[in-house]
Amino acid sequence: MLFGVLALLILCAFLWNYKGQLKIADITDKYIFITGCDSGFGNLAARTFDKKGFRVIAACLTESGSTALKAETSERLHTVLLDVTDPENVKRTAQWVKNHVGEKGLWGLINNAGVLGVLAPTDWLTVEDYREPIEVNLFGLIDVTLNMLPLLKKARGRIVNVSSIGGRLAFGGGGYTPSKYGVEGFNDCLRRDMKVFGVHVSCIEPGFFKTELSDPIKATEKKLAIWKHLSPDIKEQYGEGYIEKSLDKLKSTTTWVNLDLSLVVECMDHALTSLFPKTRYAAGKDAKTFWIPLSHMPAVFQDFLLLKEKVQLANPKAV
Repeated sequence: MLFGVLALLILCAFLWNYKGQLKIADITDKYIFITGCDSGFGNLAARTFDKKGFRVIAACLTESGSTALKAETSERLHTVLLDVTDPENVKRTAQWVKNHVGEKGLWGLINNAGVLGVLAPTDWLTVEDYREPIEVNLFGLIDVTLNMLPLLKKARGRIVNVSSIGGRLAFGGGGYTPSKYGVEGFNDCLRRDMKVFGVHVSCIEPGFFKTELSDPIKATEKKLAIWKHLSPDIKEQYGEGYIEKSLDKLKSTTTWVNLDLSLVVECMDHALTSLFPKTRYAAGKDAKTFWIPLSHMPAVFQDFLLLKEKVQLANPKAV
């Protein structure tokens, strides 16, 4: 009996793995649109999918990013300048894409553009500190998706939304985490609404990767700038040594950082080319072994582990 159950489990695992390896037949006539291609995941994705034979349309924020990408890719790849927070720019880009792809429609949309914003204790921040990451990471993603949907429906294509482990577990104050929680919610609604049209929607949840977005020097500069303008009361509560200690903590997190950006691009590739794409992908050893499992734990356990890593305040009662 036990042997039979074990054999059945092994067979199921084999079939599940085999199912995941089945690929779509032809990619050379398929168009994909990727946002945030100046650097990081988007840049590597554009170069990777161009080499695979996709017809890539890479959206860059800067002219320099666009020029550098075109120099490293084939003539199949086209770039467009896109600020996802500018609705008119998004509409014009969607119309250009429509004219470019014609009746084939758009096979893939990879919503990758994102910013980190400020990471700091909540009581240090103003509503303006929340605005940029939410505008880029959430509203920009939604706007691009809504404008591209008719083309994706035509091709019965794929949508890949790049979220974060920050969309599963709040690890710091600021607009980044709320924006990614919003992406997760939008992704789930979109996935269910698009199923009837044959459009598959996937979500990628990377852990900490070494990209310009996660640059510790830039994060430090932003945190220091806010610290300098805090009220004397808040500085007394946190203590003059708080900022140095918190920056030391930030440096110590480099042991968690994943260096291989291709782990995320491999998830994008599976979502675009598999006959049976997954609804969610975790990328990075920290995401798979710590952050995603922790997100399923009781809140009291999450709080215990995460607060344990926080810097102790000098005088929290000085209110």
